Amino acid sequence: MPVFDTNDLLKQLEDSVTELITYAKHLQELDSMQLNRQAQPGKWSIAQVIEHLNSYNRYYLPEINKALQQGKDKNVPFHAVFKPGAFGNYFTKLMQPGADGKIGNKMNAPKDHRPAANLDVSKVFKEFLEGQQMLLSYLKVARVTDIGKLRVPISISRFVKLKLGDTFRFLIAHQQRHMLQAQRVLKELSINTVGEAG
Repeated sequence: MPVFDTNDLLKQLEDSVTELITYAKHLQELDSMQLNRQAQPGKWSIAQVIEHLNSYNRYYLPEINKALQQGKDKNVPFHAVFKPGAFGNYFTKLMQPGADGKIGNKMNAPKDHRPAANLDVSKVFKEFLEGQQMLLSYLKVARVTDIGKLRVPISISRFVKLKLGDTFRFLIAHQQRHMLQAQRVLKELSINTVGEAG
């Protein structure tokens, strides 16, 4: 099990969120037809990928905020070292893309996290970018509490709780995973467009 310097971990997570914001803004420059277009029937469009991430933010951001508020109310002091929990580390590794940028362990999204088709693109991206700014602000607040002591219930079972540090790691790894999926959709659409033009 790895052990992290808490400040280094939080800085690394902040950098990852900033990269995700930058790439989402890049995607946002495409028109709504492109963003709602599926590269293949039954596969998600870029807008659906982002909406899927929104569905997780809708659950996890309020829960993270609750945990941070508990830390503040109980004066939970900062701890310089973060040791992941067994479940948290497992879920994070399951989600994390490989060093080569490839996504392993393909899985089906739970029913309540499956996005509709033909979305309002501006609304989807606005919510995502606002959520990411909120996530950045929570990572900053986390620098004054113990992310190993505070707990967050997972979305599929409120009886299972992860350390706050693992919740951040899992949520951001999940976002990285799906942003790579969006990148792949973009490449596939480019190939299809070139093919159609020829």
